Amino acid sequence: MPVITVPHAFNEEDLYVDLAPMSGHRLFLKCEGFNFAGSIKLKAATEMVESAERSGTLKRDSILVESSSGNLGVALSMIAASKGYRFVCVTDSRCNLTTRLMMEALGSQVHVVSDEGAAGGLLGARLAYVRALCASDDRHVWLSQYTNPDNWKAHYFRTAPAIARWFPQLDVLFVGVGTTGTLMGCARWFRAWHRPVRIVAVDSVGSAIFGDPPGRRMIPGLGMSVRPPLLDEGYVDEAVRVEEADTIRTCRSLARRGFLFGGSTGTVVSGAMSWLSRHGGRGLTPVAIAPDLGERYLDTVYQTNWVQGVYGDDVLEPQAPPGRGVSAS
Repeated sequence: MPVITVPHAFNEEDLYVDLAPMSGHRLFLKCEGFNFAGSIKLKAATEMVESAERSGTLKRDSILVESSSGNLGVALSMIAASKGYRFVCVTDSRCNLTTRLMMEALGSQVHVVSDEGAAGGLLGARLAYVRALCASDDRHVWLSQYTNPDNWKAHYFRTAPAIARWFPQLDVLFVGVGTTGTLMGCARWFRAWHRPVRIVAVDSVGSAIFGDPPGRRMIPGLGMSVRPPLLDEGYVDEAVRVEEADTIRTCRSLARRGFLFGGSTGTVVSGAMSWLSRHGGRGLTPVAIAPDLGERYLDTVYQTNWVQGVYGDDVLEPQAPPGRGVSAS
């Protein structure tokens, strides 16, 4: 029986869902949402905060500040509350209401930017606000998940070895991309492993991570409007892009089987199933990483009026198994 004194001390690392009965393809989904922060971002948040403490960058009177679309903000809110720091999360209008309320419940200040016309879009507006905060008061400490190597190191030291422990014959790993911290940490670790592992990055259509022009994205968690500084494409074998409509369909299809996952997970599963359909998954051992659970998406992905208003009625038509209708390159 685990007994803890701080919330970030607990994280269920070894839970997988076999999606074969639902999809017809062998695919093991690593569930990362079973911790008090509710997502994989707990690992990066813990690593970045504790590294800043060790280096002396983070002091007792410091004010943490970070740009986040949601999950990292919740993780940092939880850690800040536990350690006694003030925390300011700079987000934008795509952040789910439930996520904003969770951060505020944990004592954080949430600033929502709305200037879509700023250089770099909403992300550019968020980063400009963070920089202005840091310039106004030197107590502000920006962890910068977009450039901080501790972001990917969290997954190099924890996520990848955990997968290898249970899947010594792993052939292909599907990883959703945003800052690319999870992708880079896992890819670096498996590059030096005893057998070759194909690393497939799963991105959202409208994201500019792999050189596409930025476009509209309404589901937070994956994708960026610029190329992430942490990305090294030399570690990536292939990238697939998933339409947000297919993310919605996949999330709702999984929910009808009793698995309520978040939008990021729906994107990863859809991309993985598409890849397996095209390449033939028989005989392969594939694992996909599920970043979060679905409670924070009840007012978006799982809310019929929101889905119809954003994507139209066609998204709610009878659905194919997860993985169809995905664009790839």
